[in-house]
Amino acid sequence: MNEIVRLLQAHHSSRSYKPDPILEETLEAVIESARRAPTSTNSHEISLVVVRNAESRARIAEIAGGQPWIAQAPVFIAVVADFYKTGLGVKKAGGVQVFQRSLEGILAAVSDAGIAMATLMTAARSFGLGVVPIGGIRRDPQAMIDLLQLPPNTFPVDGVVLGYVAEESSQKPRMAIESFRHEETYHPEVLEPAIDAYDRTLQEYWRKIGRADGLSWSANMAQHYSAFSRLIPAVAQKQGFTIEV
Repeated sequence: MNEIVRLLQAHHSSRSYKPDPILEETLEAVIESARRAPTSTNSHEISLVVVRNAESRARIAEIAGGQPWIAQAPVFIAVVADFYKTGLGVKKAGGVQVFQRSLEGILAAVSDAGIAMATLMTAARSFGLGVVPIGGIRRDPQAMIDLLQLPPNTFPVDGVVLGYVAEESSQKPRMAIESFRHEETYHPEVLEPAIDAYDRTLQEYWRKIGRADGLSWSANMAQHYSAFSRLIPAVAQKQGFTIEV
């Protein structure tokens, strides 16, 4: 197994950080790696906002629903879907941008944000940094928009914590490969047995690490996916993101 594959397969989120600053050349290398990541049609429709100010990081921790590691670690990077930037290019060429009002545009931006996030995390871990991705900033996207002073046609998709780990965490088990890899066509018949097995595996993992409040995978999905989020669409529309047909 080569070093890159070993690093990827060893991924886990770290939630305990030292206050030690990250060397500037290390941070620059991590960010440059993400800048070099692909974007749909070479659109460059992703921007990063690097947050090192302690008060701002503490505020982001609150916005994300109370995640203290955001305030602990020295760096938080917000990954932003940025159609403000692309709109300037469209305007320069004499056009009027509408792509941010299409499902394709939103999917492309979110996909590219995910690529940027994965690149940031892999590059950071190659330098011995701990990481944890943060989707909780979408709990109150307007607060993030205000804090980061984001212009119209932008949206904070997610973010990542970077820092030196104080106390290492264990790697959470994953569902069986059969639930993830399908040969030639999708095979739904493998899913229910895989889910049953993973529910048992995950509950055993919670017991092992002493998490009395740990849920099975099924219960966790029911908790999060049985309700609609009404806040994000309103904020997204205010920012200029709509789905028109």
